[in-house]
Amino acid sequence: MIYPLQKRVEANELQSLLADVDVVLDCSDNFATRHALNRACVKFKKPLVSGAAIRFDAQVTVFDLRKPDAPCYACLFPEDGEIEEVQCSTMGVFAPLTGVAGALQAMEAAKLLADAGETLNGRLLLLDAKQSEWHTVRVKKDPACRICSRA
Repeated sequence: MIYPLQKRVEANELQSLLADVDVVLDCSDNFATRHALNRACVKFKKPLVSGAAIRFDAQVTVFDLRKPDAPCYACLFPEDGEIEEVQCSTMGVFAPLTGVAGALQAMEAAKLLADAGETLNGRLLLLDAKQSEWHTVRVKKDPACRICSRA
């Protein structure tokens, strides 16, 4: 069963929604939502498939929180980090890129559900659509992470 949410969800509602799901796909466009989803996924040890696109750049990764050595979203983007919030509504996005990121997220979710192949857990897949180049960056669990190091 798929539960698409196209509404603002409060933190207490978010936790009750995540309690009974097998995998979470983050298709949001702001850090507050991404961090709230991450905290709930860490709490319930749910795999989180994260995707983002801005201008001509996209990124997709998996945080499989069922694995003890898996990083969480906050390991990559700490909640108290100095990260500039840029949103598609302001900066724009190359429209086909959102489809590419979404298709990759769907693929990663299907692999998690089917327990098939290697997921992007611990790897951040980056696409530079202007140059049509793919890059992969390793993401390690931060032992000092304020979110997942306590879980």
